[in-house]
Amino acid sequence: MGWHYRKTIKVGPFRIHLTPRGVGHSIGGRKLHLTTTPDGRRHVTVRLPGGFHLSKTIGGRRKHYY
Repeated sequence: MGWHYRKTIKVGPFRIHLTPRGVGHSIGGRKLHLTTTPDGRRHVTVRLPGGFHLSKTIGGRRKHYY
């Protein structure tokens, strides 16, 4: 079991997520939202009535060249 830390800052419909790995962000509400993770993956989530939800990852990780 590991320790996790995430701080979320809400700015209107936008959310900024601060984690040890970097900064991610999301936009949307309960029914539909788009999330970008600190490593560059993008997720679209749609919540349906009855507790069901669909989630799809769009693209892959972004490669960082230093």
